[in-house]
Amino acid sequence: MIVLAGAILGALLGALQARRLGGKPLDMLQYAAGFGIAFSLVGLFLTIIIERMM
Repeated sequence: MIVLAGAILGALLGALQARRLGGKPLDMLQYAAGFGIAFSLVGLFLTIIIERMM
């Protein structure tokens, strides 16, 4: 669940960052993909850490 939330949040933040920098739609897609992957990896590690602590 944390992984999915991280992917969605990362994609939104990536698209907004590209728009803020004056990017074209393909730039926004690339930023969204990159941020989405990065945030979902962070969410994956958080999920693993939480599961190990319980």
